[in-house]
Amino acid sequence: MILVFICAGWVTTVVGQPPSNLARTGNGGGRLIVQRAPNFGWNLAVHLQIDGRAVTNIVQGRRYTGFVPAGQHVLTVSAVPNSNFRPPTSTLLTVRPGHMYVFTALWNSDTVVLAPSMLPAY
Repeated sequence: MILVFICAGWVTTVVGQPPSNLARTGNGGGRLIVQRAPNFGWNLAVHLQIDGRAVTNIVQGRRYTGFVPAGQHVLTVSAVPNSNFRPPTSTLLTVRPGHMYVFTALWNSDTVVLAPSMLPAY
């Protein structure tokens, strides 16, 4: 029975209902997209955490798309593998119901940062 509800939630997400209807909490949420800069590195992934919880590793040619509840959240990124022991960086995000937030992970000197951006036209 639980599996049916999980699958129904996934199908609803895929067909593109308004983000506020898809949030996990009753007060709505927003859509988060994190993509990689094209020159990030073919042998590196972006490790994404939301509020201290590991979410995904974004590899070349991929991006993360998900929904987050309304309110303040901390987005943390780092490069993996982290053979040079670079510290992760964090960005504070205040999510408003029904809004979409797009970031691009890129290099700033020797540090991975999230920069607010627009989706590419592909």
